[in-house]
Amino acid sequence: MPDPRSSRPAPGRALRLGVAGPVGTGKSSLIALLCRELGTELSLAVVTNDIYTDEDARFLRSAGVLDPERIRAVETGACPHTAIRDDVSQNLIAVEDLERDFAPVDVVLVESGGDNLTATFSPALVDAQFFVLDVAGGGDVARKGGPGIARADVLVVNKTDLAPYVGVDVAAMVHDAEHARGGRRVIALSRTDAASVAAVRAWVLETLAQFRAGELVPSDPGPMAPHGHTGGAPHGHTGGAPHGHSGGAPHGHTGGAPHGHADGMVHQH
Repeated sequence: MPDPRSSRPAPGRALRLGVAGPVGTGKSSLIALLCRELGTELSLAVVTNDIYTDEDARFLRSAGVLDPERIRAVETGACPHTAIRDDVSQNLIAVEDLERDFAPVDVVLVESGGDNLTATFSPALVDAQFFVLDVAGGGDVARKGGPGIARADVLVVNKTDLAPYVGVDVAAMVHDAEHARGGRRVIALSRTDAASVAAVRAWVLETLAQFRAGELVPSDPGPMAPHGHTGGAPHGHTGGAPHGHSGGAPHGHTGGAPHGHADGMVHQH
């Protein structure tokens, strides 16, 4: 599969936004919110993922946020990350079908099935991605890290209106998230708070403007956690940038190809 970072999207195709995160964090509700906020000014479509059902698609259709035909369900039959990262063909077909059937489409929102903190989208499927946490999952979850928390394009701390009922300090949770992300964007969201809704809406419109200008470069949050090699300090690899290790030639990790280091071991990221 060609590296999506090496070429610009086909003219006229939609911006593809992924929405990932653990079960119950409010991914479908976030998509419903975006459809309500942007559906009158943009042409939108949605692809949902579930393992054995079309539950999320039915929720969105019943919410009346889009024409039901613009919401397609993918039943992955396997772990959710498989269909958004390892083999994206089912989702890519669904996205391209929507883009063809309702052309021109401005934005396609692709919802992952609920998974764990390691699940992220391949840049071969989406141009940018949300990662969604919620306060009911615990105030410490943002500190636990993982590629979605650390490196998704934007992290949403969802359901902040529930914080008083679950004993979570939202400001502290957002601070932890910002620290884990090294300053990357974090949005604390409640659908009852107009300012936070406006922030999410504005992020989508800004990302769409970058995409249309040819300035948006899809990044790969990767499944890779910080790690070490023999004789080397622990480190991470963001975006597959070339790097070296003691006694080894500079190299990158794009797509996780097996490779070796000075310790003589061949391994994979």
